[in-house]
Amino acid sequence: MNQDIKLRVSNIEKSFPGVKALDKINFTVKKGTVHVICGENGAGKSTLMKVINGIYKPDSGQVLIDEKAVDIKNPIQARSLGISMIFQELNYIPEMTIEESLFVGNWPKDKLGKVDWGEIRKRTIDLLRKENLSYSPQTRLKDLTVSDVQMLEILKAISYNSDIIIMDEPTSAITQKEVEVLFSKINELRDRGACIIYISHKMDEIFRIADEITVFRDGAVVDSRSKDDYDMETVIAQMVGRKLTNDYPKEKIVLGENVLEVKNLTSTRNFSDISFNVREGEIVGFAGLMGAGRSEVMRALFGLDSYESGEILIKNKKVDIKSVKNSIDKKMVMLSEDRRRFGIIPVRSVKENTSLASLKKFINKGRLHKKVENKTVQEYCKNMNVKTPTYETTIESLSGGNQQKVVLAKWMVTDPDILILDEPTRGIDVGAKYEIYKLMTKLAQEKKALIMVSSELPELIGMCDRIYVMAKGEITGELTREQFTQENIMKLATKTK
Repeated sequence: MNQDIKLRVSNIEKSFPGVKALDKINFTVKKGTVHVICGENGAGKSTLMKVINGIYKPDSGQVLIDEKAVDIKNPIQARSLGISMIFQELNYIPEMTIEESLFVGNWPKDKLGKVDWGEIRKRTIDLLRKENLSYSPQTRLKDLTVSDVQMLEILKAISYNSDIIIMDEPTSAITQKEVEVLFSKINELRDRGACIIYISHKMDEIFRIADEITVFRDGAVVDSRSKDDYDMETVIAQMVGRKLTNDYPKEKIVLGENVLEVKNLTSTRNFSDISFNVREGEIVGFAGLMGAGRSEVMRALFGLDSYESGEILIKNKKVDIKSVKNSIDKKMVMLSEDRRRFGIIPVRSVKENTSLASLKKFINKGRLHKKVENKTVQEYCKNMNVKTPTYETTIESLSGGNQQKVVLAKWMVTDPDILILDEPTRGIDVGAKYEIYKLMTKLAQEKKALIMVSSELPELIGMCDRIYVMAKGEITGELTREQFTQENIMKLATKTK
């Protein structure tokens, strides 16, 4: 018996209707180490983590802790065995307060067996103060950013003092400053002997934090080695089964007329005096630190939020956008940064999610023409390379990357002229990222106008024709391709007028 091994999975298999998600998975995690799991979306990484956390029951195989077989029936039992998990998809209740969210399912009780709200408040304040987070315990989650909610999920998982901590894409929605805080916490956990299973698609993170790396592809383990025996090219090649020769398939395109022009757009609470334009065939980037106001501007453009003053012109005509319907009618669509909350209906099928925004196309004399709907959905999902057992599969059963592709397919069915892409590659593997970059290039060739909001500077630099930089709700600069450097962007991102 190996005393260093904390967790072992042995011959784990798991199937869903039409697909084998896990095929005889074997790997081990040692005490006091960070074991990184890599693989494309749909490779089986998150499925295995849900088996370890008791959300899924394996069809066969064993999970062993300290070399003793355990039958984990649910996440509460997993927690009692010293396992906690940070999920890739943020599953939170927007109306809950921070203190309720931190202790849900784990309520401290008083002598009479009632929930001890005084103790909850005290523990919440202590946790927030310890992590230098300046939130009020009574703040509702709906009033926080995606980044804030992700940091709270991380805090909650770490606060259980677990021996095995699963982190599924924990940095997909947080700032670089918060990443540094997380990595410092990971080093503390490793030093006290905890083992961390860390899932990420970000190669720089992987090679910075890992002790060991296991690569998954198509539900099976391809290879498992010490980090020192790997290099970035080998990991990528094993993940996608091929070498990616060009990270950013950007092509020079002759730009046309202005499709979108925004003049002095102002929302007192979120941003002020925002002016920019996007031309036919152009990809315009928006850079800035978290909280700069980029997503808030895009939400106002799309009709999700209101604004007090300013003008929006589409094809040189002033438009009044008060709702999402107004925006879609004007052929402007948006891929939201919070896919689960604003992009999909989790319990509905892939087909329903794809056709949802274009139902008028499939209805004639009050009847839904299912054959036309099915044909259209199949065409667009195939173009997006969506991996799904069937088009009747619920979208929540797909990996995050495939959900993102379905959302893109949904908007492409509407035949838009303007696409707002807010963090389009968040939580997506390198292979799927490349597919989305190729789609963006194809759309630009078709004279679509694209806006790309991203926290990843390399992809902005790789894919955009121009980049606007925001700080504290204002545009602080505009850069052309010749001026693109991470240094120039960061200078403007930390600048105020």
